[in-house]
Amino acid sequence: MRTDPGTGRALLVVDAQRSFLQRESWRAASDPGVAGPIGRLVDHFRDRGDRLVWVLHTEPGTGTVFDPERGFVEPMPGLSPAGGEPVLTKTAHSAFTGTDLQRLLTGWGVGEVTVCGVRTEQCCETTTRMGSELGFAMVFAVDATATEPIEAPGSPPGRPLREVLDDPGTLLPRDVVTRTVYALSGRFATVRTVEAIVAGTG
Repeated sequence: MRTDPGTGRALLVVDAQRSFLQRESWRAASDPGVAGPIGRLVDHFRDRGDRLVWVLHTEPGTGTVFDPERGFVEPMPGLSPAGGEPVLTKTAHSAFTGTDLQRLLTGWGVGEVTVCGVRTEQCCETTTRMGSELGFAMVFAVDATATEPIEAPGSPPGRPLREVLDDPGTLLPRDVVTRTVYALSGRFATVRTVEAIVAGTG
């Protein structure tokens, strides 16, 4: 069901969690220090008195780094929800699926939602597309997202990172980010930099 847009603004921090820091592939991420620009947005939205929602990805019972039992499903170092800022958990790519996110935003009168977090083309992009379909004006904070190399379909599982990066079929992070910008711009979101968001331009 589509949302009747409000006038408020919210920042959605998607999956910026310690789980990713445990993976070898994170060493080749587009921005391993993405917590820095995310933190800048968090401060900016708090200073304006806007809403913040934190979302963490979970895969209960899998034994992976996304299994809450492993202890990594918590915000990256340097990021911390403040009192009153909801922390939602999800098991799907979209932060709107299986959570109270739409109800929260609608109840607050939020019409514009800025998305940041991990991974650029996966949970961040999927959430942005879904938010647009639900009637929110979506802003994609591109340099406050990060992603990892994507192996070609059918690649052997479990290869060392060096082999993945040397494979000409691997999609490198910079290309993943570019693809997401092309896919979202003018269709599902306004793509902006952290600097433009903080400065109120662009």
